[in-house]
Amino acid sequence: MVDEKSEIAHGLRRRDPDLLDRLIEQYQHRLLRYLLSLTRNRATAEDLFQETWIRVLERGHQYDGKHEFSTWLFSVSRHLVIDFFRRKQPASLNGLLEDEDKPMDPPASGQPSAFDLVAHRELSERIAVGLDHVAAEYREALVLRFQEGLSLEEISVVTGAPLGTVKSRVYRGLSALQPLLKGIRA
Repeated sequence: MVDEKSEIAHGLRRRDPDLLDRLIEQYQHRLLRYLLSLTRNRATAEDLFQETWIRVLERGHQYDGKHEFSTWLFSVSRHLVIDFFRRKQPASLNGLLEDEDKPMDPPASGQPSAFDLVAHRELSERIAVGLDHVAAEYREALVLRFQEGLSLEEISVVTGAPLGTVKSRVYRGLSALQPLLKGIRA
């Protein structure tokens, strides 16, 4: 695994177009899903998606290969989201990551049955509605942990928050989400 991280770091320093194509193919769905969860707007998420890959190309030399590439990639995109919302000058942090538009799910990669699709969609919609009522910093921690599968340490790197704060945000986010999802069976 260390060899892959070193290979990516070396390839980014060389601005290897084949490596960039491979990375985009590998991370496009996860990155877009993450940006959708932060922006709550498909057009904005797609713009930031493009900007993230441009930033990766321009600043790939900054990836040191010590952490997973996905951790660095999410950190880059998170900073772009923050910059985007700073330009909009929202009234509060909660206003940073909320919008009128409902979240959109990227297309599924598997071939589940029609019933499974409907059941999963209903569950996802209920969770998304519940997440809309959770504070932005808790929602981000939950998305990174449970949708993107990042470790607590990786979330700490992405958000720049201490590990204890990340743990607290995940716990408080789950605590805030739990009463909103009563009666849901996975």
